[in-house]
Amino acid sequence: MNRFIFFLLCAIIFFLPLPLGSYRPWAIMAMGSLICLTFILHLVNSAVNDKALYPARYSLPLFSVLLLVCIVCVIQLYTVSLDSYQTKQMLLKTCFIFLFCWLTFIYCDNSERIKKLIYIVIAAAVFQALYATYLNLSPEILSPIFGYKHTQRAIGTFTYSNFLANYLALSLCLGIGVLVGELKRGINIPNQTLKQTLRAWTEILLSSKIILRISLIIIIIALILTRSRMGNSAFFIALMVVSLLALFVYNKKPKAFKLLIVSFFIIDLIVIGAIFDVEKVKQRITETSIKSETRDEVVRDSIPLILDRPLLGSGGGTFYTAFPAYQTQPYSGYYDNAHNDYVQFAVELGIPVTTALGALVLYCLWLCVKTMRKRKTALYQGVAFGCAVAITDMLLHSSVDYSLQAGANSMLFMLILCLAILSSELPAARKIKSK
Repeated sequence: MNRFIFFLLCAIIFFLPLPLGSYRPWAIMAMGSLICLTFILHLVNSAVNDKALYPARYSLPLFSVLLLVCIVCVIQLYTVSLDSYQTKQMLLKTCFIFLFCWLTFIYCDNSERIKKLIYIVIAAAVFQALYATYLNLSPEILSPIFGYKHTQRAIGTFTYSNFLANYLALSLCLGIGVLVGELKRGINIPNQTLKQTLRAWTEILLSSKIILRISLIIIIIALILTRSRMGNSAFFIALMVVSLLALFVYNKKPKAFKLLIVSFFIIDLIVIGAIFDVEKVKQRITETSIKSETRDEVVRDSIPLILDRPLLGSGGGTFYTAFPAYQTQPYSGYYDNAHNDYVQFAVELGIPVTTALGALVLYCLWLCVKTMRKRKTALYQGVAFGCAVAITDMLLHSSVDYSLQAGANSMLFMLILCLAILSSELPAARKIKSK
């Protein structure tokens, strides 16, 4: 039963992006139903097989913040919400995330399961990458899933190319973390013979690491094809910043750590980028100007809305209902989201809840740094490194977009926060002594 529930959890993670990135209400309800079914099986398993019913105490910060969001949504339904239907949707979505994190903490209780879970995330991202790349390079073909007509920017099974870019970037970060955790931490041999060198390279080529590295290259190709400005920029900036930090805090750095990180900038960004026309991304960035962009004006016009309802907000999911009354002038397009997750959460949930959510994210980031600095288990250190890059990436991307509004992205990000806590708190695997 334990293995079956863990299998269902992995299946949920893999299927989350397929129904339009779980952005539509019916999609999040479908995935939520599967999560609820899995949780019911967990309750049965706990009663029959004496499996732990509750997560460990170290998960309390995460569940406390999620519970706070649920409580505020319930209060909004009876007081300030401008659209009770949308607030109910956010309440249900938060409840599904709550149960999803509950299952993650209980059934990812060792290093092997954490590694398998991350491999499932990478497998889902590779599928999205191949699917999006194929459709992007075949513009005359309609998407077999829901018949979406694709533009020049890769979109996969999502409704918005920036959603796909954020999803791929977060998956990349976890993949890099596992790769770092699998690097050898031995001492360099100065006088290594040619035979020893060839043997070492052969071991690498025949190991699972080369398959993982190829998978990450495939994901990066699709990330470039999304032509997302912040999607690409945030990933490489986050990777560079956290890698520089890791050089100073990482406990017993793997000997190939620097070489691996440099390879992502040389092989992936320069070589692969040149093949798949990364110049188009650079062109979109250089052509971006304050005059042509209206996202900053949306943020400006949202500030009075936040100040008018600072404690409870306008209601979960009600940005598109509340914002038009504060819009000072027509924009180039219709803004049903703020294109800034910080502003949108502040508008919908109020400043206290938004502050609590931000504190949770920063707490998990601090745990990642602590794990890299103090723990000795290579996998946990690598996972913490990947989670730190992913959190930094999301902090950057959320400043100009609304990726957390898509169910697949928000649940993947919550999974990353869970992994940040687990990699910090789970005990190291016991070594079996040979007699």
